[in-house]
Amino acid sequence: MEPLPDVLRHFHPVLPAASLRKKPVRVEVAGRAYALFRDAEGRPAALADKCPHRFAPLSKGRVRPDGRLQCPYHGWRFDSQGQGANPSQPELRHCTVSSFQVAEHRGYLWLAHKDTPLSALPELPATDGYIFGGSFSVLFEAPLHVALDNFSEDEHTPYVHTRLGWDDPHADQVQFEAHNREDHTEVRYLAPQRPAALMKLLGVRDGDLFRNEWVTRFDPVHSQYTVSWESPTGKQRPFITRANIFFVPETEKTTRLHVFSFLRCVQPLLTPFLPVAARVAMELTRWEVVDDARFIPTVAGTPYSHKGMRLDRFDKPLVHQRRLMERIYFHQPRATPEDEAPVALAREAVG
Repeated sequence: MEPLPDVLRHFHPVLPAASLRKKPVRVEVAGRAYALFRDAEGRPAALADKCPHRFAPLSKGRVRPDGRLQCPYHGWRFDSQGQGANPSQPELRHCTVSSFQVAEHRGYLWLAHKDTPLSALPELPATDGYIFGGSFSVLFEAPLHVALDNFSEDEHTPYVHTRLGWDDPHADQVQFEAHNREDHTEVRYLAPQRPAALMKLLGVRDGDLFRNEWVTRFDPVHSQYTVSWESPTGKQRPFITRANIFFVPETEKTTRLHVFSFLRCVQPLLTPFLPVAARVAMELTRWEVVDDARFIPTVAGTPYSHKGMRLDRFDKPLVHQRRLMERIYFHQPRATPEDEAPVALAREAVG
Protein backbone atom coordinates (compact mmCIF):
# COMPACT_ATOMS: atom_id res chain seq x y z
CA MET A 1 0.00 0.00 0.00
CA GLU A 2 1.39 3.42 -0.97
CA PRO A 3 1.90 6.04 1.78
CA LEU A 4 -0.98 8.49 2.08
CA PRO A 5 -0.44 11.97 0.64
CA ASP A 6 -0.30 15.03 2.88
CA VAL A 7 -3.93 16.11 3.41
CA LEU A 8 -3.60 19.08 5.77
CA ARG A 9 -4.64 21.56 3.09
CA HIS A 10 -8.01 20.69 4.70
CA PHE A 11 -8.93 21.15 8.36
CA HIS A 12 -9.33 17.85 10.22
CA PRO A 13 -10.88 17.32 13.66
CA VAL A 14 -8.23 15.50 15.67
CA LEU A 15 -8.93 15.87 19.40
CA PRO A 16 -11.62 17.09 21.82
CA ALA A 17 -10.40 20.46 23.07
CA ALA A 18 -10.91 19.40 26.69
CA SER A 19 -8.43 16.53 26.19
CA LEU A 20 -5.51 18.92 25.69
CA ARG A 21 -4.43 20.15 29.10
CA LYS A 22 -0.97 20.54 30.63
CA LYS A 23 0.66 17.63 28.84
CA PRO A 24 1.29 17.43 25.08
CA VAL A 25 -0.77 14.94 23.06
CA ARG A 26 0.24 13.02 19.95
CA VAL A 27 -2.21 12.76 17.05
CA GLU A 28 -1.79 11.22 13.61
CA VAL A 29 -3.21 12.24 10.25
CA ALA A 30 -2.36 10.35 7.05
CA GLY A 31 0.58 8.57 8.65
CA ARG A 32 2.20 11.74 10.01
CA ALA A 33 2.47 12.49 13.72
CA TYR A 34 1.87 15.84 15.39
CA ALA A 35 2.48 17.04 18.94
CA LEU A 36 -0.35 19.21 20.25
CA PHE A 37 0.20 21.42 23.31
CA ARG A 38 -1.01 24.64 24.91
CA ASP A 39 1.30 27.64 25.20
CA ALA A 40 1.65 29.90 28.23
CA GLU A 41 -1.64 31.65 27.38
CA GLY A 42 -3.48 28.35 26.96
CA ARG A 43 -3.70 28.61 23.18
CA PRO A 44 -3.48 25.30 21.31
CA ALA A 45 -0.46 24.74 19.06
CA ALA A 46 0.88 21.89 16.95
CA LEU A 47 4.38 20.88 15.87
CA ALA A 48 5.68 17.94 13.90
CA ASP A 49 6.19 15.21 16.49
CA LYS A 50 9.88 14.84 15.72
CA CYS A 51 12.64 16.85 17.35
CA PRO A 52 15.06 18.05 14.63
CA HIS A 53 18.01 16.99 16.78
CA ARG A 54 17.70 13.20 16.97
CA PHE A 55 14.03 12.74 16.01
CA ALA A 56 12.73 12.03 19.53
CA PRO A 57 8.93 12.47 19.81
CA LEU A 58 8.14 15.90 21.21
CA SER A 59 4.78 14.61 22.45
CA LYS A 60 6.69 12.67 25.12
CA GLY A 61 8.16 15.89 26.45
CA ARG A 62 6.69 18.57 28.67
CA VAL A 63 5.42 22.12 28.41
CA ARG A 64 7.71 24.55 30.21
CA PRO A 65 6.36 27.44 32.35
CA ASP A 66 7.20 29.80 29.48
CA GLY A 67 4.86 27.82 27.20
CA ARG A 68 7.55 26.18 25.10
CA LEU A 69 7.47 22.45 24.37
CA GLN A 70 10.60 20.71 25.63
CA CYS A 71 12.03 17.58 24.03
CA PRO A 72 12.24 14.67 26.51
CA TYR A 73 15.66 13.52 25.23
CA HIS A 74 18.06 16.49 25.28
CA GLY A 75 15.88 19.38 26.42
CA TRP A 76 15.59 21.32 23.18
CA ARG A 77 12.58 23.59 23.52
CA PHE A 78 10.23 25.04 20.89
CA ASP A 79 7.63 27.78 20.82
CA SER A 80 4.24 27.52 19.09
CA GLN A 81 5.80 28.67 15.80
CA GLY A 82 8.44 25.94 15.88
CA GLN A 83 11.34 28.22 16.76
CA GLY A 84 13.73 26.27 18.99
CA ALA A 85 16.79 26.53 21.16
CA ASN A 86 19.45 24.07 22.33
CA PRO A 87 20.22 24.63 26.06
CA SER A 88 23.57 22.82 25.76
CA GLN A 89 24.71 24.92 22.79
CA PRO A 90 22.76 28.21 22.85
CA GLU A 91 24.60 29.60 19.83
CA LEU A 92 23.44 26.72 17.60
CA ARG A 93 21.28 28.08 14.78
CA HIS A 94 18.41 26.65 12.75
CA CYS A 95 16.83 24.77 15.66
CA THR A 96 13.39 24.75 14.10
CA VAL A 97 10.56 22.27 13.66
CA SER A 98 7.51 22.51 11.39
CA SER A 99 4.49 24.15 13.00
CA PHE A 100 0.82 23.84 12.06
CA GLN A 101 -2.44 25.68 12.55
CA VAL A 102 -4.89 24.61 15.24
CA ALA A 103 -8.45 25.98 15.37
CA GLU A 104 -10.95 25.33 18.16
CA HIS A 105 -14.43 24.71 16.77
CA ARG A 106 -17.46 22.90 18.23
CA GLY A 107 -15.40 21.73 21.21
CA TYR A 108 -12.75 20.09 19.00
CA LEU A 109 -9.25 20.96 17.88
CA TRP A 110 -8.93 21.09 14.08
CA LEU A 111 -5.53 20.71 12.45
CA ALA A 112 -4.34 22.17 9.14
CA HIS A 113 -1.36 23.76 7.43
CA LYS A 114 -0.56 27.32 8.55
CA ASP A 115 -1.68 28.77 5.22
CA THR A 116 -5.10 27.05 5.20
CA PRO A 117 -7.74 29.80 5.59
CA LEU A 118 -10.10 29.61 8.55
CA SER A 119 -12.94 29.84 6.05
CA ALA A 120 -12.08 26.25 5.11
CA LEU A 121 -13.40 24.98 8.45
CA PRO A 122 -16.42 22.79 7.59
CA GLU A 123 -19.76 24.28 8.55
CA LEU A 124 -21.85 22.43 11.13
CA PRO A 125 -25.55 23.05 11.91
CA ALA A 126 -25.95 26.14 14.06
CA THR A 127 -28.89 28.32 13.05
CA ASP A 128 -31.30 26.01 11.21
CA GLY A 129 -33.18 24.74 14.26
CA TYR A 130 -30.78 21.98 15.30
CA ILE A 131 -29.23 21.90 18.76
CA PHE A 132 -25.90 20.26 19.52
CA GLY A 133 -26.21 16.96 21.36
CA GLY A 134 -22.52 16.14 21.70
CA SER A 135 -19.56 14.62 19.93
CA PHE A 136 -17.46 11.48 20.12
CA SER A 137 -14.68 9.63 18.32
CA VAL A 138 -14.38 5.96 17.32
CA LEU A 139 -11.33 4.21 15.90
CA PHE A 140 -11.91 2.02 12.84
CA GLU A 141 -9.33 -0.71 12.29
CA ALA A 142 -9.52 -0.30 8.53
CA PRO A 143 -8.16 2.01 5.80
CA LEU A 144 -10.01 5.17 4.82
CA HIS A 145 -11.53 3.69 1.65
CA VAL A 146 -13.04 0.76 3.58
CA ALA A 147 -14.53 3.00 6.27
CA LEU A 148 -15.95 5.37 3.66
CA ASP A 149 -17.49 2.56 1.59
CA ASN A 150 -19.21 1.23 4.72
CA PHE A 151 -20.84 4.62 5.37
CA SER A 152 -21.79 5.10 1.71
CA GLU A 153 -24.56 2.50 1.68
CA ASP A 154 -27.27 1.24 4.05
CA GLU A 155 -27.62 -2.18 2.45
CA HIS A 156 -25.71 -3.70 5.39
CA THR A 157 -28.21 -2.27 7.91
CA PRO A 158 -30.18 -5.50 8.66
CA TYR A 159 -26.99 -7.48 9.25
CA VAL A 160 -24.60 -5.14 11.09
CA HIS A 161 -27.06 -2.95 13.02
CA THR A 162 -29.88 -3.75 15.43
CA ARG A 163 -31.71 -0.45 16.05
CA LEU A 164 -31.93 2.02 13.18
CA GLY A 165 -33.41 1.05 9.84
CA TRP A 166 -35.02 -2.09 8.55
CA ASP A 167 -34.56 -5.81 9.23
CA ASP A 168 -33.96 -8.74 6.88
CA PRO A 169 -37.63 -9.55 6.09
CA HIS A 170 -38.03 -6.02 4.71
CA ALA A 171 -34.79 -5.90 2.70
CA ASP A 172 -36.73 -5.90 -0.58
CA GLN A 173 -38.95 -2.98 0.46
CA VAL A 174 -36.29 -0.29 0.42
CA GLN A 175 -36.71 2.85 -1.68
CA PHE A 176 -33.34 4.15 -2.81
CA GLU A 177 -32.04 7.14 -4.73
CA ALA A 178 -28.46 8.31 -5.35
CA HIS A 179 -26.92 11.14 -7.35
CA ASN A 180 -23.24 11.52 -8.27
CA ARG A 181 -22.40 15.23 -8.48
CA GLU A 182 -19.31 17.12 -9.58
CA ASP A 183 -17.92 17.54 -6.06
CA HIS A 184 -20.17 15.41 -3.81
CA THR A 185 -22.67 12.55 -3.70
CA GLU A 186 -26.27 12.53 -2.45
CA VAL A 187 -28.07 9.43 -1.17
CA ARG A 188 -31.62 8.81 0.08
CA TYR A 189 -33.19 5.74 1.69
CA LEU A 190 -36.77 5.11 2.80
CA ALA A 191 -37.65 1.78 4.43
CA PRO A 192 -39.74 0.24 7.25
CA GLN A 193 -38.25 0.95 10.67
CA ARG A 194 -37.64 -2.29 12.54
CA PRO A 195 -39.14 -2.61 16.05
CA ALA A 196 -36.75 -1.09 18.59
CA ALA A 197 -37.76 0.04 22.08
CA LEU A 198 -35.26 2.90 22.14
CA MET A 199 -36.91 4.49 19.10
CA LYS A 200 -39.98 5.25 21.19
CA LEU A 201 -37.92 7.82 23.14
CA LEU A 202 -37.75 9.81 19.90
CA GLY A 203 -41.47 9.46 19.21
CA VAL A 204 -41.12 6.63 16.69
CA ARG A 205 -43.99 4.14 16.55
CA ASP A 206 -44.26 0.58 15.29
CA GLY A 207 -44.90 0.55 11.57
CA ASP A 208 -43.17 3.89 10.93
CA LEU A 209 -40.82 4.49 8.03
CA PHE A 210 -37.13 5.24 8.46
CA ARG A 211 -35.69 7.96 6.21
CA ASN A 212 -31.93 8.48 5.88
CA GLU A 213 -30.58 11.20 3.60
CA TRP A 214 -26.96 12.22 3.34
CA VAL A 215 -24.37 14.19 1.44
CA THR A 216 -20.69 13.21 1.26
CA ARG A 217 -17.98 15.77 0.54
CA PHE A 218 -14.21 15.59 0.31
CA ASP A 219 -12.76 18.83 1.71
CA PRO A 220 -12.02 16.89 4.02
CA VAL A 221 -13.83 13.55 3.74
CA HIS A 222 -17.07 13.93 5.66
CA SER A 223 -20.76 13.08 5.43
CA GLN A 224 -23.83 14.73 6.86
CA TYR A 225 -26.59 12.22 7.66
CA THR A 226 -30.14 13.42 8.32
CA VAL A 227 -32.41 10.76 9.81
CA SER A 228 -36.13 11.14 10.36
CA TRP A 229 -39.23 8.98 10.74
CA GLU A 230 -42.75 9.22 9.41
CA SER A 231 -45.98 7.30 9.66
CA PRO A 232 -47.13 5.12 6.74
CA THR A 233 -49.41 8.02 5.76
CA GLY A 234 -46.48 10.45 5.67
CA LYS A 235 -46.95 12.22 9.03
CA GLN A 236 -43.63 13.54 10.30
CA ARG A 237 -42.51 12.26 13.70
CA PRO A 238 -41.30 14.92 16.16
CA PHE A 239 -37.51 14.64 16.01
CA ILE A 240 -34.97 14.79 13.19
CA THR A 241 -31.40 13.74 13.92
CA ARG A 242 -28.33 14.94 12.08
CA ALA A 243 -24.83 13.48 12.35
CA ASN A 244 -21.76 15.05 10.80
CA ILE A 245 -19.12 12.32 10.48
CA PHE A 246 -15.50 13.14 9.59
CA PHE A 247 -13.32 10.32 8.29
CA VAL A 248 -9.74 11.04 9.34
CA PRO A 249 -7.11 8.59 8.08
CA GLU A 250 -4.66 8.20 10.96
CA THR A 251 -2.48 5.61 9.26
CA GLU A 252 -2.64 3.51 6.10
CA LYS A 253 -4.60 0.89 8.06
CA THR A 254 -6.67 2.90 10.56
CA THR A 255 -9.31 5.60 10.31
CA ARG A 256 -10.74 7.64 13.16
CA LEU A 257 -14.32 8.84 12.89
CA HIS A 258 -15.15 12.09 14.67
CA VAL A 259 -18.91 12.50 15.01
CA PHE A 260 -20.92 15.64 15.81
CA SER A 261 -24.55 14.93 16.69
CA PHE A 262 -27.49 17.35 16.40
CA LEU A 263 -31.26 17.18 16.84
CA ARG A 264 -34.23 19.26 15.68
CA CYS A 265 -37.84 19.16 16.88
CA VAL A 266 -40.70 19.82 14.45
CA GLN A 267 -43.45 19.82 17.09
CA PRO A 268 -43.34 23.01 19.24
CA LEU A 269 -45.02 21.35 22.24
CA LEU A 270 -42.09 18.95 22.58
CA THR A 271 -39.38 21.62 22.32
CA PRO A 272 -38.72 21.61 26.12
CA PHE A 273 -37.61 17.98 25.79
CA LEU A 274 -35.12 18.81 23.02
CA PRO A 275 -31.93 18.92 25.17
CA VAL A 276 -32.64 15.49 26.68
CA ALA A 277 -33.70 14.05 23.33
CA ALA A 278 -30.51 15.41 21.76
CA ARG A 279 -28.42 13.39 24.21
CA VAL A 280 -30.51 10.29 23.47
CA ALA A 281 -29.98 10.84 19.75
CA MET A 282 -26.22 11.18 20.26
CA GLU A 283 -26.03 7.92 22.19
CA LEU A 284 -28.11 6.21 19.52
CA THR A 285 -25.70 7.47 16.88
CA ARG A 286 -22.73 6.29 18.95
CA TRP A 287 -24.16 2.78 19.22
CA GLU A 288 -24.68 2.62 15.47
CA VAL A 289 -21.12 3.77 14.74
CA VAL A 290 -19.71 1.31 17.28
CA ASP A 291 -21.65 -1.48 15.55
CA ASP A 292 -19.80 -0.59 12.35
CA ALA A 293 -16.46 -0.35 14.16
CA ARG A 294 -16.89 -3.86 15.59
CA PHE A 295 -17.61 -5.29 12.15
CA ILE A 296 -15.13 -3.34 10.02
CA PRO A 297 -12.02 -5.48 10.79
CA THR A 298 -13.82 -8.31 8.97
CA VAL A 299 -13.50 -6.41 5.68
CA ALA A 300 -10.40 -4.32 6.45
CA GLY A 301 -8.44 -6.07 3.70
CA THR A 302 -10.86 -5.04 0.94
CA PRO A 303 -8.75 -3.72 -1.98
CA TYR A 304 -8.84 -0.09 -3.01
CA SER A 305 -10.03 -0.87 -6.53
CA HIS A 306 -13.57 -2.15 -7.10
CA LYS A 307 -12.36 -4.22 -10.04
CA GLY A 308 -13.97 -7.69 -10.03
CA MET A 309 -16.72 -6.76 -7.57
CA ARG A 310 -20.34 -7.35 -8.62
CA LEU A 311 -21.75 -4.04 -7.44
CA ASP A 312 -25.50 -3.58 -7.07
CA ARG A 313 -27.72 -0.50 -7.22
CA PHE A 314 -26.96 0.53 -3.63
CA ASP A 315 -23.27 0.84 -4.54
CA LYS A 316 -23.80 3.61 -7.08
CA PRO A 317 -21.79 6.24 -5.11
CA LEU A 318 -18.77 4.07 -4.36
CA VAL A 319 -16.69 4.30 -7.54
CA HIS A 320 -17.53 7.97 -8.08
CA GLN A 321 -16.42 8.75 -4.53
CA ARG A 322 -13.02 7.18 -5.18
CA ARG A 323 -12.48 9.69 -7.96
CA LEU A 324 -13.69 12.62 -5.87
CA MET A 325 -11.45 11.56 -2.99
CA GLU A 326 -8.44 11.40 -5.29
CA ARG A 327 -9.16 14.73 -6.98
CA ILE A 328 -10.43 16.85 -4.11
CA TYR A 329 -9.04 15.30 -0.93
CA PHE A 330 -5.72 13.82 -1.97
CA HIS A 331 -5.31 16.35 -4.79
CA GLN A 332 -3.77 13.57 -6.86
CA PRO A 333 -6.00 12.76 -9.84
CA ARG A 334 -5.09 9.54 -11.52
CA ALA A 335 -6.58 7.44 -14.29
CA THR A 336 -8.42 4.36 -13.08
CA PRO A 337 -9.65 2.58 -16.22
CA GLU A 338 -9.88 -0.66 -14.28
CA ASP A 339 -12.86 0.83 -12.42
CA GLU A 340 -14.94 1.21 -15.58
CA ALA A 341 -16.27 -2.34 -15.27
CA PRO A 342 -17.67 -1.82 -11.74
CA VAL A 343 -19.18 1.48 -12.88
CA ALA A 344 -20.93 -0.25 -15.76
CA LEU A 345 -22.23 -2.99 -13.48
CA ALA A 346 -23.53 -0.44 -10.99
CA ARG A 347 -25.33 1.42 -13.75
CA GLU A 348 -26.80 -1.84 -14.95
CA ALA A 349 -28.02 -2.66 -11.43
CA VAL A 350 -29.67 0.75 -11.11
CA GLY A 351 -31.28 0.29 -14.49
